[in-house]
Amino acid sequence: MAKIGRFKSDRARAAYMSAYDEMAALSPIPYTECDVETSFGTTHVHTFGAGPGTPLVLLHPLGGNGLCWYPVIEELSRDRVVYTLDTIGTAGRSVQTAPITEQAQFGTWLDEVLAGLDTNRAHVLGYSDGGWHASMAGFHNAKRLASLTVIEPGGVVVKLRWSALFQIMKFAIVPSTKNMTRMNKWVMPGVPISEVEMRAAKASLGYQRHLPWGTVFEDTDLQSITIPSLWIFGGESEICHPAEVAGQRVRTNVAQAEVEVYAGLGHGLFFANTEIVVPRILEFLRRHDGSARSGTTDLG
Repeated sequence: MAKIGRFKSDRARAAYMSAYDEMAALSPIPYTECDVETSFGTTHVHTFGAGPGTPLVLLHPLGGNGLCWYPVIEELSRDRVVYTLDTIGTAGRSVQTAPITEQAQFGTWLDEVLAGLDTNRAHVLGYSDGGWHASMAGFHNAKRLASLTVIEPGGVVVKLRWSALFQIMKFAIVPSTKNMTRMNKWVMPGVPISEVEMRAAKASLGYQRHLPWGTVFEDTDLQSITIPSLWIFGGESEICHPAEVAGQRVRTNVAQAEVEVYAGLGHGLFFANTEIVVPRILEFLRRHDGSARSGTTDLG
């Protein structure tokens, strides 16, 4: 029988939620919160900003949650509503009640969240592990999506190297502050980690995740993404390596793709190099705020 994600104990949940609540102080702007019912459980949503732009949905990286966007949220929400989700089946305030065992179900989940928010059209942006989740929605259930922005999607355009996987596993085996600091500097160069984020990262190991992991897309998967999309890679990324190969696969197979490979930048570029990356994203979003959806293929 398929399993669902949950905290290992009440104590584990309390430890994580304590750090989660402290992360609220990191936000530079106010927000509201709500829970949206879906077929897979309730999804916790933070709502930032206001304005006439098409709403934007953010899907967080591995180990993150809907509060991890504080380095970029003020600029992203300057002229639009931004929804940041606690991805179902990961540590956070979302509560999974039914299993997700197939890629297509990520698209179904996100579509149901948008329906619950009474949002018929939205941009979706995913970072790292969230980039994989966003891509699933991009070719499995994209009828509400205005565009797709995928930043450093680990292990799905090019295969994750064993050396990278080994470094990540070392932290999971020995989740000490020293190992976490080392891993953060290696994976996310230029992105400092606060004490509260350190506590949240450690406490997230008290959550048992039962979600599919990202696997390398076939060419036909990429070809099924027919909405406008922006793909961003760091030229020195340890996760999407080699970045030029990843970018070329996207250029070759995704019909409406725009690709940026930033030389000299690493996997942490979204938070470490906001002055370069965020304006590029905003330009893309504004250009597609009013464009008609071009059609999608549902593989589910």
